[in-house]
Amino acid sequence: MNEIMTVEDVASYLKMKPQTIYLWAQKGKIPAAKIGKEWRFRKDIIDAWFLQHIDAEFKPLLEEIERKNNSNKE
Repeated sequence: MNEIMTVEDVASYLKMKPQTIYLWAQKGKIPAAKIGKEWRFRKDIIDAWFLQHIDAEFKPLLEEIERKNNSNKE
């Protein structure tokens, strides 16, 4: 199931200020949906968005971690 998060949830998860997440949502810098007056986020999409923002120099490290995680699941 895809967890739905609030601005405060995302800020806590990413270790950022809620004001920054709110501004990014308004500017379209972070994937979000506005429902009424409130912003909502899907955790799986935030995770994918975050991974896209990792510098290219860290991609081999991330791939190695994913391979190890996948082999541990088998």
